[in-house]
Order: sequence, then C-alpha cells, then structure tokens
Amino acid sequence: MNARQNPIQSYMAKNATAFPDKPFIESIDQEKSVTYGQFDRLTNQFAQLLKSRNVRPNERIVLLSGNSIEHLVVFLGVMKYGATICTINVDTNRLYLTEILAAVRARLVLFEQDLGIEGIAEGRYGEAMLLGEWHPGSSTGLFATLENLPATPVDPVNSDQDDVLIVYTSGTTARPKGSISIYRQLMINGESVADALGLGPDDRLLEFRSLNWLSAQGAAGLAPLFRGATLILTRKFSESRYFEWLKKYRATIGIGNPTCIAMLLNRPINIKASELPHLRFMTSSSAPLPLEHWKAFEEMYGVPVAQGYGATEALWIALSNEETRRLGSVGRPFPSQNLTIVDEEGRPLPAGTIGQVEVGGDPELRYRYQGYDGEVEMTAVGRMRPGDLGYLDADGYLFLTGRSRDLIIRGGVNISPVEVQNILLQVPGIAEAAAIGVPDRIYGEEVVAYVACKAGAHLTQEGVLEQCQGKLPPAKLPKQILFKDELPKSDRGKIDRKLLAEEWQREHSVA
Repeated sequence: MNARQNPIQSYMAKNATAFPDKPFIESIDQEKSVTYGQFDRLTNQFAQLLKSRNVRPNERIVLLSGNSIEHLVVFLGVMKYGATICTINVDTNRLYLTEILAAVRARLVLFEQDLGIEGIAEGRYGEAMLLGEWHPGSSTGLFATLENLPATPVDPVNSDQDDVLIVYTSGTTARPKGSISIYRQLMINGESVADALGLGPDDRLLEFRSLNWLSAQGAAGLAPLFRGATLILTRKFSESRYFEWLKKYRATIGIGNPTCIAMLLNRPINIKASELPHLRFMTSSSAPLPLEHWKAFEEMYGVPVAQGYGATEALWIALSNEETRRLGSVGRPFPSQNLTIVDEEGRPLPAGTIGQVEVGGDPELRYRYQGYDGEVEMTAVGRMRPGDLGYLDADGYLFLTGRSRDLIIRGGVNISPVEVQNILLQVPGIAEAAAIGVPDRIYGEEVVAYVACKAGAHLTQEGVLEQCQGKLPPAKLPKQILFKDELPKSDRGKIDRKLLAEEWQREHSVA
C-alpha cells in the first residue's frame, strides 16, 4: 500500500461494480439492508462532507453508537476518506466519556439519539452531529445532510503510515485505553482475517458483538468488504433466537464467543447442523474457549467451532476455519504477525514450551495509546507482548494457557488459572468456573475457585474436589470452592476474575 492508495476505497468501488444490488449489510434489528452499490454511494457522500470541512489525515472523527448500518457507513467512510475513526462503547465507558473526548480532540463527533449523551451536541468536544437514520428519501440527522451531497468519489487524503483507528478498551473495572493503529497495519490485518476465515462472495456472517471492539471490526466490518461477502448484523446476542437467525438469514459463519457457546450449552436449543445447511462453522474469540465446552457444543449441535485470538494493540493475531481448526488451539498465527514464544528475557522457546506470546511483523511499527493529556504514548516499537502465555505445537498451532498477570504463584510454582478451570469444567454439573489467587501466609498465594452449576445440579465442595484429585497435582488443587448462581462477566463476555478476587477480599479477613 503506497501513499494515497486506499484499499477501502478500492474494494468499495470494485464491489459496487461487481455486486451493485447485492446486500452488503442486512440489519436484523433495523429490518433493512444496504447494497454494495448504495453503500459505495453513501460513503462517497460522507467523504464529500469531510472534504467540505477540510478534514486532514490523522484528524479524528468520533463515533458514539451501537451496531447499525449507519455505524458502518461512518466507520468505513472515515477510512475511505483517509482520516482517523475513533470508536467508543458508551455503555462501558460512560464514566470516562468526557475525559476520553477531551483527550481525543475530535474534528467531528457523531452520536446516536438514544444513548443518553445529548449533551455532547453542545460542541464542547468538537463539532457534533446527530447520526440519525438512513432511509432513501427520508433520512434523518447526518444522513439527511448526505442526501444533498454529490456521490462522486473523493481522492483519499491518507498515506499508509497515517492513523486509521483508535479503539477504546472497556472502562468497567479500569481506566480505558485508546489503542492507535495505522492504515498499513489494519489493511494487512483485515486481509489476513478474510484469508483465515476462507471468505468468499457467497459467505454470510452473523455478528452480534459490538462494532466498537476491534475483534468485531476486523471480522465483521473489514473482512466481508474485502471479499464481497454479506454481513448479517444485530445489536446483541439472543440465546433463544441465535439459531433461528442462522437459519432464516442463511448464515455461512456464525460469529461467537465463549459466553454465547456456554449459554447455548446450558439451555439447549432443539436443532442440529442438518437443519442449518448453509452454516460452515461458528467462531469463538475474545476469551479462551474451555475445551470441554468446545467438545460438548460440537457433540450437541454437530456444528464445527473454530477459535481465534487477538489483542487490541496488535489486532487479530490468529484465526481458523472449519478446515484449519485444531481442538484447543486458536489456530496458526498470521504470517504478518511473526509470532514467537519467548522467555522473560525475550529468548525464543522451542515448540511445546510455555512462554510469553510476542508479535511484530514490522520492525518500524510503533504501538501507541492515546494519552489522557491529549498526547500520544508509545509503548513499544517493532515487537510487543500482549500479556498472554502459550505455546506453539510442532505444526505451528498456537495454544493459549493464560495471562501472565493472572498467574497464581504458589510457593514459587506458576499456576495457570486456565489449567485449573479446564479441570473443573470436566466435573458433571459445573457450567462455569474461574480460578483466582488469594493471599496465603505460607505460600504467598493459594488457589481458590468460583463455580456456577448447571440447572438442577447439586454439588458440594467436597464432591468437586474429590473429582479433581488425580487430575491436578496437590499444589494446583483449589483449597476452596465457592458457589455462585452465575459468574460475573465483562462487557465482552469474559469471566471477570478481578471482580471475583475483590469479592473474596471483602468477604474473607486477611491478616
């Protein structure tokens, strides 16, 4: 990708010519769709709006909205023009929203009507505009303005080294960070995602995860566009309707995560793969998928599951499809990520040896965050460690074993919570499990586990521990089993171990 060449613009024009009347996005909640021809026209009009305001490369456009066709017009339209799009999940970052907006210093803030943030419209954090809705001939907000603009293409203003995307992490339990990506990095990654999924023009992806998160942006925003596929979009997961959507909308790939898979396991739907003839496979990412859940889901429904792995700073790192998947693995890392497993000193480790995940395919790439003082903070150059532990097998498949910061260190022995959790999930009747480290006077830390039982199951601490003995060495065996109706989750469906550790601290006196 050379200066002033923009793959987003190229793909939109190509698809508008090849598939002018083919749906690019079908919105379940909005009960409408937009074709590739219409989407190309809308994003051209949006680019004309940015040009009329003389928006320059690296200037930020903030988007505050949920999943919708309008969201993706702005998201991809900013990239097509060559400026920087900044997505913020309002629900999870509301506490820090004004701080974030002040730091970003946006040229334009586009916001959804029903998010309860109308005060933004006063223009304190940059020119503000209601996002509105697109209906040909009767649009509102931004889209009413676009109807009066020409739909001729605008030459992109960016180079491949300019900033394209700022994604803010969740602020539910910690101050959110705004990770910055450049055009070249994101475009290469989007191509890798499309290739790893094996996408083609006949594919139809069902996505419910927030388009404010990098994982959904890459798999549901960029990858379908790059291959002329169709995105089936909804605002949130529905346990009772998920399979109905897969069937009704003829989805070939169902995007998922460990939480949705666990919910579909715990409250089974009476359906089999034979009733979903179009479905190739389901994905799972955002958190490790317990192997027992993986096997049980495939046995229950007959639908293949393929895992993926990424980090907001590094984008997607590995992904697989129904042909390339391997049980327990997140797939082969993308060649562009040049992933290695290293020890604490950064020395590469042999296959099968657990160490820290390190990535970096571009020696000049700067990994950066948007600082709260308005300045950009650089955290690494060339290579970076997302904080995950894992190993590569002899065939190059990546297996994750936990987070380096989550390691429980008992008497000098490193214990991965994931290892303990996977054994607990083998106990009949356990639906969810989380292992944490708690203070101990003798060993420094001890292992404590929280579990949630399946409906109708009646388990005791003694019974659970008895079934774990022999599968875990004594040092890794939980010293306490605590039962909850449901384990707390983050906005992205991950079990929130930090909240569980805080709960333990509140309820147990520690000298």
